[in-house]
Amino acid sequence: MRPHELKLLVIFDVIMTEKSITQAAERLSMTQPAVSNAVARMRILWKDELLVPDGRKIKPTAYAKNLWEQVRDSLHNINQAIEPEDFEARSAMRTFRVALPDIALDTLWLDLRKLFEKEAPGLNLHAVPYTIACTKPMLDGADVDLVIGQSNRSLENICTDHLFDTSYVCVMRKDHPLTKKRLTVEEFSLAEHLLVSLSGDIASPTDQALQQLGLTRRIAFTVNKFSSAVPIIKESDLIAILPTDLIHNYLDCGELAIAHPPVDIPHSSISMLWHKRQSADKGLMWLRKQIKQIFIKRRTDQVEKVLGFIDS
Repeated sequence: MRPHELKLLVIFDVIMTEKSITQAAERLSMTQPAVSNAVARMRILWKDELLVPDGRKIKPTAYAKNLWEQVRDSLHNINQAIEPEDFEARSAMRTFRVALPDIALDTLWLDLRKLFEKEAPGLNLHAVPYTIACTKPMLDGADVDLVIGQSNRSLENICTDHLFDTSYVCVMRKDHPLTKKRLTVEEFSLAEHLLVSLSGDIASPTDQALQQLGLTRRIAFTVNKFSSAVPIIKESDLIAILPTDLIHNYLDCGELAIAHPPVDIPHSSISMLWHKRQSADKGLMWLRKQIKQIFIKRRTDQVEKVLGFIDS
């Protein structure tokens, strides 16, 4: 490979990562015309259009996607070997993209913003919608730096760091008919349920637990955000199985009744996930450390509050 081709591959890698010629130019400390000229040379050299307009963004061709798939990990490894990235939070200028459900965002984002204002004023943090099915494609494609979500199976080239296991409670409005006596599994299965489904799929561990007992339930309503569940529950006859992490914010309002689920629902393992190509990324290592510290502190307080409320 000729030296100028390697330089073009480096520019190509940054463009594909940033999905923007303008942002790639900023990251490379180049002018936008210089990056555009480099793209023109790539098209001639590799005999493909590579990048085509898509509204205000650019869209890679099939050839560009295949090329990037083959070279990006090698380029990153070479860069790390020759020039390991240093990271000083106070002076760093960088944008992190994190895919996570809204319940995790509510737990993390304010604390992280306060931390950034105090210790890392040049860092940006962008939230990206999360579903389990999109975890590997987003990390493989460098659409995000980090995913916070379920990690019930190993994924090729994806690293994980366990954060916590989610526990669940049964939630309904305070004057719901089922609050008048101990909730049985039969009453539970006959009730009308609200389900939080980030993907739209209505299959859940709760339904699997009921099926083992020969029972089913009616999913009358679904929502695709955890934050939408409680306002509906408070003013309807629906009941829901929700994570303890969500409920602690609503205990003091006096509008909810909370009980232990009448079936055994397996815990969900929640982890941070990232691509192995970023395992030596010191900036991402710093962010993961901050996230883990926040989760450990916040969740201990939340779970203890919810369980104490149920048992009181």
